[in-house]
Amino acid sequence: MLLSSRQSEIMSIAKEHGRVLVDDLSARFGVTPQTIRKDLNDLCDSRALTRIHGGAVFPSGNENVKYDARRSMAATEKQAIGRMAAAIIPDNSSLFINIGTTTEAVGEALVDHKDLMVITNNINVANRLRVYPFIEVVIAGGVVRGSDGGIVGEAAVDFIRQFKVDFAVIGVSAIDEDGALLDFDYREVKVAQAIIANARHVILVSDASKFERTAPVRIGHISQVHTFITDHCPVPSIRQICAERDVRLIETNVQNGDEGAKAVSKNIF
Repeated sequence: MLLSSRQSEIMSIAKEHGRVLVDDLSARFGVTPQTIRKDLNDLCDSRALTRIHGGAVFPSGNENVKYDARRSMAATEKQAIGRMAAAIIPDNSSLFINIGTTTEAVGEALVDHKDLMVITNNINVANRLRVYPFIEVVIAGGVVRGSDGGIVGEAAVDFIRQFKVDFAVIGVSAIDEDGALLDFDYREVKVAQAIIANARHVILVSDASKFERTAPVRIGHISQVHTFITDHCPVPSIRQICAERDVRLIETNVQNGDEGAKAVSKNIF
């Protein structure tokens, strides 16, 4: 596809930030939203971008969006997901938190908890929680991935297998319509699999954009988690799997804030 200069710039913005929105692009280029929608439709038809409600995302393929861009994507939704997950986790608990910007939002929401033991392969989570006296932070050893501070590799897997914890908070890069949980780095996937296998209650946290993406490495299946927290689940097949396999689906955009989370937490065990 031969791109216009505006479409080329749209692609550059999408690659840098992970996604573009119709209203933002309309204001940036001084054209109507209809013109931008046509540009995005053309780019999506050629598979240069992937359409989402209100805009488009840079397709994931075999490489993840850069960390800083991922942090800014769906930031408000991730904060709400983080608060909901934190409200489910009681004081005096042990938990894993793995790599990801949404799991980091959970870590940020845990700072008022008491007597937690947090085991993580995410340097950003460890650095955030280490200053709180009522939270004990245990960090995995292994190869530190420079792009996002994730610790991966066999040493991290062996470390995780030493524990059996109350909760695991995991994130993923993509969720397929058949319920497959997907990621990019096979080394990270091995750590995530060990985390799932060594937790009594697995909480999957993921914003709705993960339904619009793909990644090449399989972590597992959504039926392996106990609670799935998202801002919105637009995929009927995922809803059906959750209902059939007794996975508690929580959508933060239809919950009543912390009170809704407290009501859920009473029924976890």
